[in-house]
Amino acid sequence: MEMKEISSVAVLGAGTMGANIALSFAAHGIQVHLMDVSPKQLERGISTIRENAVQLLEHGLLTEEVDHIIARVTFVAALETAIAGVGLVLEVVPEIIEIKEQLFRKLESMTGPEVILASNTSTFVPSRLCSAFAHAETAGRFVVLHYWNPAHLIPLVEVVPHTKTAPTILRTVKAMLDCCDKQAVVLQKEIPGFLGNRLAFALQREAMRMVADGVAMPDDIDTVVRGGFGRRMPVTGIFGTADFGGLDVYLAVCDQVFPSLCNDSAAPDILKRLVNSGRLGMKTREGWSKYSECDIAEWQRRVTDDLVHFARSDLRREQGTPHPRSDR
Repeated sequence: MEMKEISSVAVLGAGTMGANIALSFAAHGIQVHLMDVSPKQLERGISTIRENAVQLLEHGLLTEEVDHIIARVTFVAALETAIAGVGLVLEVVPEIIEIKEQLFRKLESMTGPEVILASNTSTFVPSRLCSAFAHAETAGRFVVLHYWNPAHLIPLVEVVPHTKTAPTILRTVKAMLDCCDKQAVVLQKEIPGFLGNRLAFALQREAMRMVADGVAMPDDIDTVVRGGFGRRMPVTGIFGTADFGGLDVYLAVCDQVFPSLCNDSAAPDILKRLVNSGRLGMKTREGWSKYSECDIAEWQRRVTDDLVHFARSDLRREQGTPHPRSDR
């Protein structure tokens, strides 16, 4: 039995991720109940949605006025109000397993079998979160929807099922995400880190090892990425890059390079020393590099400009210019 089309959702958590996910839904005609237990966080969520909606409109990425979009978002502080009448409840609370488990135990008792339950976690596999449910039937309507930050500009959403997720749930959320112009990738099975984080952190692991071994400085490694294969990746991806270069060439490189790649199973000491000394990155103005307030503002501007550029390119392709990639 197919589930009904989702026309309203509850987003639980009005931080940066929750607010931008709510904006993405509202911009595509879906009614949103955005909930947070903190009144201040709700206020920040309202501000985030308005500021980013204005930005999207200025760049031609919205088709209607900002006030019309914001009118689809109801800001609430009570869980009962947030979940009333919605087809999907998406949890976007902090990545603390006890908080998530407590919330899903409540949602199990407060929602009917027609309501899809989902988590935006980037840390926990869905079977781990399902352990909070008292009934196996509830697990069948649960799935992970892993959005990427900033969720209103990055199109990817990883849809991660577990062994008990009903196929109808996957079809329903995939259709909803398609309507929101998201690039939804449905995993065949769960795996820690899902797809994106596993790929990203494999690269992080090798980069940190090369710094620790004195091969290169962090800035040099970043230059190699930005000026080299990072230029191709947005167009060709990983497997497209290999096909473009020739698989015989890639086979030879694999045989030569794979034996020397880092295969550490724990975080490197060089990273632990940075964290233990309080050098946490831009939030403390020092990590692998040092940052002034002007540096941080410039980084944020450049990231936003580039993501807007990609979003506009996606829009142009949707309007008639094909992507140079075959469907497989």
